[in-house]
Amino acid sequence: MSQITSGDAGQAREWLPPSVALQRFTPPGDLLWTDAAPVIERKRYGYRVGSLNLLIRAEVGSEVIRPQALAPLPGAASHLLGLINLRGNLVPVFDLGLVLSGRRSEITAGKLFLILDKAENAVGMLIDSYPQPLTALRTITQMPQLPVSLEAHVPAAYVKDEKVWLDFNHESFFEKLSRSS
Repeated sequence: MSQITSGDAGQAREWLPPSVALQRFTPPGDLLWTDAAPVIERKRYGYRVGSLNLLIRAEVGSEVIRPQALAPLPGAASHLLGLINLRGNLVPVFDLGLVLSGRRSEITAGKLFLILDKAENAVGMLIDSYPQPLTALRTITQMPQLPVSLEAHVPAAYVKDEKVWLDFNHESFFEKLSRSS
């Protein structure tokens, strides 16, 4: 705490809390920035799988393509729809609806493949519509109830326009999914 002294006598009058003492300080004019940089909100993209709204992680590259011919893998788990050839890379495509809710998704003209990551790390999934840009997401302090298979792969949840958006760690999710299949 800062001590305030009274005039010529030099005796202490009262102690101020540090937060109050700091507010009394006025820095010289040449130390203040007049053109402070604006706050930039990071745009995230969210997509829907069944009844869940998932977010693409900010550092992950992604692309959306129309469904194409899948090469099924004999003996593969039912949630692995098959492989596609994307610019010379074999990309596994999964049915997250089946994994998360137990309901198989149908590949129709309105469905899309969302490809996350690239090259040998690329993974695809069937989604309901194009991802939408989202900003000004508000963090939820209490996580909503999630499917058991998703719990360990959602470190945070957000809300925007009354919808809950889950920060989906697809890398850990698909790694665990491939080990359990």
